[in-house]
Amino acid sequence: MTIDFRTESLAKLACPAVIAVGFEGHPAAAGTVEALLPETRQALGELQAAGEMAGKAYECTLLHRPPGLAARALLVIGAGKQDPSNPPALRRLAGAAARYLRARGFSEAAWVMPAAGGAAAVQAVVEGVILGDYDADRYRTEGKNEKRIDRLTLASNGAAVGDDLRAAAERGRIVAEAQNFTRDLVNEPSNRMTPRLLAEQALRMSQRFGLQCQVLGPEEIRGLKMGAFWAVAQGSDEPPRLIVVHYTPPEAPPAPVVGLVGKGVTFDTGGISIKPAADMHEMKTDMAGGATMLGVMQAIAQLRPAVRVIAVVPAAENMPSGKSYKPGDVVTSMSGKTIEILNTDAEGRLALADAITYIRQLGATVVIDAATLTGAVTIALGNITTGVFGWNKEWVKRVLESAAAVGDRMWELPVDDDYREQYKSMIADLANTGGRYGGAITAAMFVGEFAGDTPWVHLDIAGTRWSNEEKPYLAKGPTGHPVQTLVHLLTHLAP
Repeated sequence: MTIDFRTESLAKLACPAVIAVGFEGHPAAAGTVEALLPETRQALGELQAAGEMAGKAYECTLLHRPPGLAARALLVIGAGKQDPSNPPALRRLAGAAARYLRARGFSEAAWVMPAAGGAAAVQAVVEGVILGDYDADRYRTEGKNEKRIDRLTLASNGAAVGDDLRAAAERGRIVAEAQNFTRDLVNEPSNRMTPRLLAEQALRMSQRFGLQCQVLGPEEIRGLKMGAFWAVAQGSDEPPRLIVVHYTPPEAPPAPVVGLVGKGVTFDTGGISIKPAADMHEMKTDMAGGATMLGVMQAIAQLRPAVRVIAVVPAAENMPSGKSYKPGDVVTSMSGKTIEILNTDAEGRLALADAITYIRQLGATVVIDAATLTGAVTIALGNITTGVFGWNKEWVKRVLESAAAVGDRMWELPVDDDYREQYKSMIADLANTGGRYGGAITAAMFVGEFAGDTPWVHLDIAGTRWSNEEKPYLAKGPTGHPVQTLVHLLTHLAP
């Protein structure tokens, strides 16, 4: 998508469509519609008086040949009761406008910039349009929506455009394209996104953006004594990969070194403890945590914050076979802790355990992991909110503040010592499941056992990595959550 600025007056701005925001209750008179010419607002007022425009959230009113404008059409997007100066709300409005226009054949649009919106508003609009322009229909050959927004113009209506606004537009492009990269990875079917192919994607991305990437194969994984990760991988004919990506800017201080760990199970049958057939096809998304971390690395490689970051993605398939690990087995993790296997479908925490041990050996001084870890978190928080867990309250707070800043919904859940009783084993150091009750908590705490005294935050994205419903501003399918939260965190760390 081409993104540019135009400074001529709206009356002279020749383009296929101009987009303005209207407030609920008076959409013809308030919002960025105020920047339109009197004759344009009069035409909108007639629509409002006729009850054809109310300004409700995401309501779209398209006026062809708008009087007073050189544009062929004017779209008024309703802000509802949202504050349209709030960047997350503005991002959603921009996404809704993009999806509405492209469905009607528009490939170019000009967004009327608010007079006082500033850089944050510019970034939000660019992000919203790029994210709204995405569809998960790559493999459709019939009825595929080929319509796309090819050009977005930010219209300043005569105001000068400074370097700060141009930089904000570039930031928005970088972050949104990284989130869409994550969405592409998550959307791939498992026959086209094996551990090897995920590693190849990581290598290509790293080469393109100047990151250091190393991929470890089966012999190296066994050589590191990653017994927990290997147990998960051993049942599949597809060999595992351990993906390691480094971002090391020369100006970064020695600490913190942020370690990002993402679960990369490219298909999860549950193993011997096999899942029900219903909805098992969705288990191609069990690598969403790993895809998230690769998307974050793509973004920061371009944004270049002065912080050292390492990403580790343990990629494997969890399959039933004669080689699979079994309930009742005891495996030894890389840390030396022994684990009794009670359920082979509790595999993500095993892969994360060894990946966290490894990333600490690589020098990470804080660890943040993201994983589609439990169905239990969706029982607690639904498909709307990510569960956040962690021993270190300072880093939990930082993650939650970044989530609030970008509009990602997250909620902290407890990690109290009393829950440890649930995943004790009679014959090993730990059991790999703590039972049904508090399942998201005990799973997170199991993972945290391998962080030791290193500050650690866990994001359970099982419910939020995918949307089964079409939203006005976002297509059905992979969401790319929580790329924006982690990019914000890494680019706003105090020096």
